[in-house]
Amino acid sequence: MNIPPLSVVIIGRNEGQRLVDCIRSVQGMNEPPEGMEIIYVDSDSTDGSPARAEALGVQVLVVHPERPAAAIGRNAGWRAAKAPLILFLDGDTILHPDFVKEAKLTLDDPKIAMVCGYLRERYPEASIYQRVLDLDWISSSHGISKFCGGIALIRRPVLEEVGGYNPQLIAGEEPEMCQRIRASGYLILHIDQQMALHDLAITRWSQYWQRAIRTGHAYAEISTLLRETAIPLWQQESRKNFLNASVLIGLFILGFIITLFLKSFIPLGTSLFLFLLLSVRSAIKARWKSTKPLTLFLYGIHSQFQHIPIAIGQLSYHYHHWRGQRRRLIEYK
Repeated sequence: MNIPPLSVVIIGRNEGQRLVDCIRSVQGMNEPPEGMEIIYVDSDSTDGSPARAEALGVQVLVVHPERPAAAIGRNAGWRAAKAPLILFLDGDTILHPDFVKEAKLTLDDPKIAMVCGYLRERYPEASIYQRVLDLDWISSSHGISKFCGGIALIRRPVLEEVGGYNPQLIAGEEPEMCQRIRASGYLILHIDQQMALHDLAITRWSQYWQRAIRTGHAYAEISTLLRETAIPLWQQESRKNFLNASVLIGLFILGFIITLFLKSFIPLGTSLFLFLLLSVRSAIKARWKSTKPLTLFLYGIHSQFQHIPIAIGQLSYHYHHWRGQRRRLIEYK
């Protein structure tokens, strides 16, 4: 049996045309490895995604998990794959044609287990949400990293050694696995190369809110799961989020109470003014990410405000954990 040099595992759920675009971007990469295989793992889509993938000549697996999670799809994909290198993609991404070629050049070092690059939004001007979230993807650092996201090139033997992704996690499964990879003595590399374009498809406030809730859930679950281990993660970030959210909520509650007491909107207006000052401060600190003042100002507001739904997501996790319950997948699309 011929072993392909690369297996591309794409996961998705109701991605529609985005999935078609993703598969075509893989098929159109520069210098594709001869014999490369592409596997699409579908999580109970209702939009005909498996048929779309099959029509493009892609191997299709369909999973029917009781509690859907990206980790389940990724595990099913790499375990069905045959190659020693696995490229993971989400169905809402467009692979950069040079990423695989450049990433493979770094794998001469056997200690490097995982390689990722830069991600950007495909349609940043589609909404104010995507406009600011696009800047969240931008990082000034490359080199040895703590973790990669869901899009990465990984050695299959390392996946086998650490057991792959934790199927119990509904979010944050990539950083959690990366902690286990690093604990096993391997390195994770972030290269100075664009990796993919991503389509969040967030056009409504409710989607923005739900995505932040999911981030908070991941913070709380991962920090709790790894708290007593040799590889803790997100302990400081979780505490800092609670502090920032408490300050913001307290600022507006205090302003509202004083406004009621004095029967004047000045205290509440002062609270809003202080929030905007904090937002401007965040925008100034992020000015290297964009040359557009309005985008930076909106990003500053996002950077401050998101602490609130993230904290709510953390509290939601702790509440369900206290009751012995596990939340289902938190979807925003």
